[in-house]
Amino acid sequence: MFTGIIEAQGRVAALTPANGDVTLRIQSAELDFGDVKLGDSIAVNGVCLTVTALDGGDAFSADVSGETLSLTSLGQLKNGSRVNLEKAMTPSTRMGGHLVSGHVDGLGTVKAMTSDARSVRIDIEAPAELARYIAQKGSITVDGISLTVNSVDGAVFSLNIIPHTQEVTTIQDWSVGTPVNLEVDIIARYLERLLLGERAAQPGSQGISTAFLAEHGFLK
Repeated sequence: MFTGIIEAQGRVAALTPANGDVTLRIQSAELDFGDVKLGDSIAVNGVCLTVTALDGGDAFSADVSGETLSLTSLGQLKNGSRVNLEKAMTPSTRMGGHLVSGHVDGLGTVKAMTSDARSVRIDIEAPAELARYIAQKGSITVDGISLTVNSVDGAVFSLNIIPHTQEVTTIQDWSVGTPVNLEVDIIARYLERLLLGERAAQPGSQGISTAFLAEHGFLK
C-alpha cells in the first residue's frame, strides 16, 4: 500500500526487453535506498513494482509485464523519462494522502492546463467506466500522486495543482494530450461491491447499474 505522497523523482536509466516483458531500471539520487531490499514494492508513476535488483545505492530494477505495459503509461516510457517514486508505506507512515494500492484502474488524458494565480488548473478525461467512482472533493491518484478532485463534469475532472506539487512531481512535464495513470479511491470500489449484497456472488455481477439503484429505492 502507498499514500500517494511522492517521495522522489527518478529517471529511466534502461529499458531492457525480456521475452515480451521489460526490465525497467530507475535511477534516483533523491530516493533513500537505505531501507530498500530485494522484493520490496516501489510505486513508479502510481504502478506498484517489485524491486528485483539494487545497483550502486541510487538505482533499482523491476520487471514489468506485457499487460502492465499495455494498460498503463509505463509502456510509453523512454530512456531519460522522469517518473514519480514512492516506497511502500509502513505502519508508522504519515497518511498525508489517502490509501493507494498501486493498481492502476485506467489511463486518463490531460485535456487542458490553465494558469490560476500561482497554481495550475488541470482537466483530465477518465475512461467512461471510471466516471462513477470520481466525486467532487474526493480523492484520486494520478501518476501516483494523491490529489483532490475540484469538480467533475461527466468523465472529465478538474484538479488545482499548487506550485510545490508541480515542482516535486512529473506534473511539470505534462501537456495537453499526456496520458496519465489513474487509480480511483479504493473505498469507492468496496462500497460499490458491498451495495450489491448477495448479488455479488452471482456470475456476471459487474457493478451498480441505474436499474439496480432504481430497484432498491435510490432513484425515483
